[in-house]
Amino acid sequence: MKTSAGKRNSGIALVGDIPWGSHFCQFYQTKKDLLDILVPYFRAGLEANEFCVWVTSDFFTTEEAVNVMGERVPGFSEYLANGQMEIFPYTDWYLKGGSFDLKRTLAMWMEKHDEALSRGFAGMRVTGSPYWINNKKDWDDFTCYEAEINNVISGTKLLVLCSYALEKCGVTEILDVVRNHEFALAMNRGEWQVVKMPAVHAGC
Repeated sequence: MKTSAGKRNSGIALVGDIPWGSHFCQFYQTKKDLLDILVPYFRAGLEANEFCVWVTSDFFTTEEAVNVMGERVPGFSEYLANGQMEIFPYTDWYLKGGSFDLKRTLAMWMEKHDEALSRGFAGMRVTGSPYWINNKKDWDDFTCYEAEINNVISGTKLLVLCSYALEKCGVTEILDVVRNHEFALAMNRGEWQVVKMPAVHAGC
């Protein structure tokens, strides 16, 4: 698919082409909701020679992610074997070392980004989910992390899509999430919609 100059095909029809450095999110209730967005998002990245990383959760595991990508993305086994896509459980990413560390996690993303460019990929697209969070401290720390992403990905060849389970979010959490992203994708009466708020990012 042809993309606009300087932009990348998001793979998501409702979103279209987006520039490098984009940071957006989706709210989901079911596995179908999650896959409606993530599968075409990653398929577009793989087909455009981007390095892709999916950090999974207990809601949708690494094994499930590998299986569904294999079923829905032509040639996925080759992408996986060639190291163009990596799929990690959250315990090996966000909780590496036993607890969430904002600086360490950001550094890991940037290390992957730089490695991807050095390997000849056009850039990198990623997704992760804070489904593992079960207390206010971790939520507040993760909110700070999301705000900091906006500072560190400017000028990079990174696309970041964060996935949030509605069952884990009250009104306060939803406002935190939307405030830290350029836009959110949410299901409304059976159809995906784009939700935007003024670009006012939370600080920490």
